[in-house]
Amino acid sequence: MERVTSKPDVCGGRPCIRDTRIEIAVILDGLAEGMTEPDIFDHYPQLTKNEIHACLAYAADLAHESVWKTGTLQ
Repeated sequence: MERVTSKPDVCGGRPCIRDTRIEIAVILDGLAEGMTEPDIFDHYPQLTKNEIHACLAYAADLAHESVWKTGTLQ
């Protein structure tokens, strides 16, 4: 995922689109709220279709990760 980056000194280390301060979560939130790609482009004209798809691919990768929590259930 070369279009997604995370640096401690950019946006508090949250994943962003490379060479921008546009957080992946902001794009995903917009899509989850029903925004279309043209809507995203209206708000962020510097983005490309591939970068929006990179956000979705990033989310898909996270969804495939196994998360194990330790401790007791309450």
